[in-house]
Amino acid sequence: MPESLEENLKALDKLGSPETFNHYAWGWTWAGNTPFRRWKRETYRGGISDPLIVHWTQGIKAKGEIRTQYAHAIDLVPTVLDLLEIEPPTTVRGVSQSPIEGVSFAHTFHDSDAPTKHLTQYFEMMGHRSLYHDGWRAVCPWPGPSFTEADQFFGAPISAEILTELDTHHWELYHVAQDFAENHNIATDNRPKLIEMIATWYVEAGKYNVLPVDGRGVQRLAQERPQIAVNRNLYTYYPNTQPIPANCAVQLLNRSHSITADVEIPTGGAQGVLLAHGGNDSGYSFYVKDAKLHWVHNYVARSLYHVESESLISEGRHQLRFEFELTGQPDLAMGKGAPGHAQLYIDGKLVGQANVPVTTPLALGLTSGVTCGIAPGAPVTPDYEPPFKFTGKIYSVIVDVSGDLIHDREAEMRVIMARQ
Repeated sequence: MPESLEENLKALDKLGSPETFNHYAWGWTWAGNTPFRRWKRETYRGGISDPLIVHWTQGIKAKGEIRTQYAHAIDLVPTVLDLLEIEPPTTVRGVSQSPIEGVSFAHTFHDSDAPTKHLTQYFEMMGHRSLYHDGWRAVCPWPGPSFTEADQFFGAPISAEILTELDTHHWELYHVAQDFAENHNIATDNRPKLIEMIATWYVEAGKYNVLPVDGRGVQRLAQERPQIAVNRNLYTYYPNTQPIPANCAVQLLNRSHSITADVEIPTGGAQGVLLAHGGNDSGYSFYVKDAKLHWVHNYVARSLYHVESESLISEGRHQLRFEFELTGQPDLAMGKGAPGHAQLYIDGKLVGQANVPVTTPLALGLTSGVTCGIAPGAPVTPDYEPPFKFTGKIYSVIVDVSGDLIHDREAEMRVIMARQ
């Protein structure tokens, strides 16, 4: 969701407090990347440089030394295989393997002056491009000076016309062998070298399936990635476990789903979180408070959509259930997830419902995972304070994303009759 200056100014006194998600500001990012230029999501050296410590007491005699030879993350596997004298398999379980693209830098461990074997490396990140070649770097930022941040994060794929504009006017050139922090753009005075670097980028991009150049941000992040686990509709969670990272947890956004908690309410009642995902920046929480069942959705810290049961939860064993039924489609370009109808059930009886006009579109809680029976960290809602551990007994919490929901025929008939 794009933010406005007005929104930030309204929250000025809260910034830096537990009430906000305190993201690293761009100015501090650049300072933290010093002496390199810019930051992640871009392909200047500030966006592609990472520290690496190599430690192997039985195989490396050098200690506390620095190596400056060019190397890339794809060189790590070839280096380890080289040190262990292992040839990579050409097939795994009968499946032909793609060739390893990196090269070993093991030879530098014993010779600080040994030349690098990695002479050329392309980079591409959401349309931002660069190329390293033998001590030189060419960089083409996206969006360039003629474009906006919105073009990058919410725009369409880069068209041929825009790509021509970028290639013609927006590539920069740095001689990093002499200017390792990319302080001096010498593209204007070295046009032949720049053209050579641009051509080399396209050769590498064609070789490694980078083309066509895709400058979209949100849309690319929204695309589903292949998962190792088999596809399934039911997920069962248990209390007293660690948070499940978002990429391994059930995906609830923009789909109909239900959450069913099998619980035991002790004498005197119980309260606490049954299942939650997210924090004060976005997320949902399914919980018990004041003997009532609750569900709340935090829409990117802008709105809280809350459903509370009309009935109290009595002592004993119960099936506490939440359902979300889609009533529309998401609008990712506008930062809006699918709307829906939320319902609460106690032992199969409908006890609360509400329409939810918009939900979080892409991801819940930038730094959180799914938790069962507890919600550590920043709370999804100010209705409780963390960790708000459930004081009854949770046997299990089952999340169903098949779309099979409880249909209250009597309620449906009442709606039909009300329309007559």
